[in-house]
Amino acid sequence: MDTMRDRFISTASQLLDEESRLAVVLADISADGFAPARRAHPDRVVNVGIREQLLVGAGAGMALTGMRPIVHTFASFLVERPFEQVKLDFGHQGVGGILVSAGGSYDWPAGGFTHMAPGDVALLDTLDGWTVHVPGHPDEAEALLREAVTGDDRVYVRLSLQANRQARPVSGTAGFTVVREGRRGTVIAVGPMLDNALAATEGLDVTVLYATTVRPFDAAGLRRAAGATTASDVVIVEPYLAGTSAATAGEALMDLPHRVLGLGVGRAELRRYGQMEEHLSAHGLDPQGLRERITGFLHP
Repeated sequence: MDTMRDRFISTASQLLDEESRLAVVLADISADGFAPARRAHPDRVVNVGIREQLLVGAGAGMALTGMRPIVHTFASFLVERPFEQVKLDFGHQGVGGILVSAGGSYDWPAGGFTHMAPGDVALLDTLDGWTVHVPGHPDEAEALLREAVTGDDRVYVRLSLQANRQARPVSGTAGFTVVREGRRGTVIAVGPMLDNALAATEGLDVTVLYATTVRPFDAAGLRRAAGATTASDVVIVEPYLAGTSAATAGEALMDLPHRVLGLGVGRAELRRYGQMEEHLSAHGLDPQGLRERITGFLHP
C-alpha cells in the first residue's frame, strides 16, 4: 500500500492537469515527487525553498487572485512555524486554501522534536472557519483532497504514515461513521487510530464511531450515539494532542449528563526518539494501552 503522502502527490499532480485554477506551493518537502508536475505546470507548481512563512503567504496571495492553492510541508512547518501567516493571510483576509501536512505527530522520530507536531489541530482550533480532515488510509486521503479542491473554503488535511488496514467511505460532510454498536459507552476513533481502537475494544459492549473530519465536529452524530447508551460516557482517541476535542465533545453533550476522556499524544517530550511504534506505545495509543485506559474509564 502506498502512503498517504505518496497518494497526495499522485492525486494532486493529476488534479493539476484537470483544474486550471489549482496550484501547489512547496517548501522543499516533497519537491522531488512533484518534479514531473512542475515541468508540466511551471506557473502553478512553486517551490519557495525552506521559507515556511513565505510558503503560506504565497499560497494566500494566489487565493486572492482566484486560484485554489494547495500548500504543503511537514505539519510542524505548515501550522506551527508560520501560524501568524495562517491566521492573517488566510483567515484575516478571508480567503480559502488547502493546507496538506505530512509527518503527523511523530512519523519521523529521528528528525527530533522540530519535526513533530502533536499540537497542530489544537492550534488551528483557535481560528475560525477551518475544516480539518484526518484520513486513516490513502484512499480516504485522496477522496477528501478531491472534495476539498472543488470548494473555496479553508481546509487542513493531516496526513500520516500510520494507516488503517482498510479504507472506509468518507466525505467531509457526512459526519462520524458507526463502525460498531454497543450499550456501555462511546469511543470515537480519529483517522489512523481506528484499527488500534477496534482492537482495544474487541469484546466490549461499546459503540465505536469513526471520524475523518473532526472540524466541524459531528455533534449530532455523537449525541445520537451517546444517547443510545446506558451512560453518556465518551472516549476520544486522537492521533494528536490528548484532549484536543474533549471540550467540543462536552459542548455537544451539554444537555446530557456525561463524562469525556480524551486520549492522544501527551504533552511531555519524549527525548529518546525511537520509532513511530514506540511512540504509540509510550503514549498509550497501542491496543493494550488503549484497552487499559478505556476499560478503566468506562467499566464496560
